[in-house]
Amino acid sequence: MGNRLKRRAAGFSLLEMTVALGLGTIVLAAAVQMYTQSVSATWTVSQRAELQQDFRAASNILTRDLSLAGAGLGQGAEIQLPTSSTYPVYGCDQTSTCYITGGSVQYPKQGTTPYLYGLVTGYDLGPTLSTSVGATDIITVVYTDSTFYLNCYGAAIASATSVTFTLPTTENSNCTAPNTTTNPYPGSVQNVNDAAVGLTAGDLILFSFSGTQVVAEVTGATVTGTNGSGQTTYTVPFAASDPLKMNQGTTVTASLAKQSTGSALSGYGVRLLVITYYIDNTTTPPRLMRQVSGHSPIPIVEGAAYMKFSYDLYNSSTNSAAVSCVNPGAGSDVCTSGSSSGLLPNQITKVNVLNMAMMSTLKGSLFGLASGYQTIDLSTSVCPRNLTYVNNFNN
Repeated sequence: MGNRLKRRAAGFSLLEMTVALGLGTIVLAAAVQMYTQSVSATWTVSQRAELQQDFRAASNILTRDLSLAGAGLGQGAEIQLPTSSTYPVYGCDQTSTCYITGGSVQYPKQGTTPYLYGLVTGYDLGPTLSTSVGATDIITVVYTDSTFYLNCYGAAIASATSVTFTLPTTENSNCTAPNTTTNPYPGSVQNVNDAAVGLTAGDLILFSFSGTQVVAEVTGATVTGTNGSGQTTYTVPFAASDPLKMNQGTTVTASLAKQSTGSALSGYGVRLLVITYYIDNTTTPPRLMRQVSGHSPIPIVEGAAYMKFSYDLYNSSTNSAAVSCVNPGAGSDVCTSGSSSGLLPNQITKVNVLNMAMMSTLKGSLFGLASGYQTIDLSTSVCPRNLTYVNNFNN
């Protein structure tokens, strides 16, 4: 009896302890594995959701701007820019910093004459993020600002470098301000120096003086005053040597300064939105940027991995289409069918987003897991409804 009690008091044997520890380790390892897999799945789902949300916001902004290309520019969406040995550019801001792969981009030309179109393509003008796929594209869309009723003002050239805006006592035919019973003209028209929507340095203005159109860049603050009739006036500077090279001299064709030497000294103006999308690879991770006219660009989304476009065009002279051309108008346009060689940007009927890709941030080594990324991309098409094109239907 005593020996039996002694054996019971001795506890577990070494073999029993070893077996128990082994089984416990297996159970614990399985529990840890299940936990890490659960955390990894949660990380993946949340990262994917954030990536999709950011991507959706960026693609919505891009496709909305593409659909508005050419709005307000009139039939043809083609405006001659100042023509001299100094060509107007885009991609720079008021600090004279240029951002398209560290430089500026000239507007497309007909011969030696630069033109502003409702849509400006940028084949291979973006940075190369991966040598295996080559350079990215940029794209620029142009339309008028319909939220700021600058066209309700009369515009008079005060000098070669300034324009004075005055709101008429009665609404002119160019005015698009809403006339409502609660806020009739001129109460619905914002001040030229309005803090929220008024003119600021870097804005581009499309002027119409007796049928002559010119584009000029605002270079400073608006100065208010009063004319002989007691009306408030707003004098806006358009000084020479502006970053976008729009404000050229009195001898330069299609410049604002040249208009000051002629008889067409009054008319009206509208604000242009010249919006360029490009990928900035000077930061990590790269960002999709949106720049408006001569203002500093702002990031739309981080993690941009690629951006490439193609274009459908229509030749109304030959009644033929050029489909999915990556470099429209060039001799080496590389179209799926037809040829766009010699065609102009205002003959584009459709923009094809071949690949707009985003990459998530680095996953890291959470719980010892290997590093990894998630990606998402977009392929879609947008018809800029305000560009000039012809629809042909074959029976």
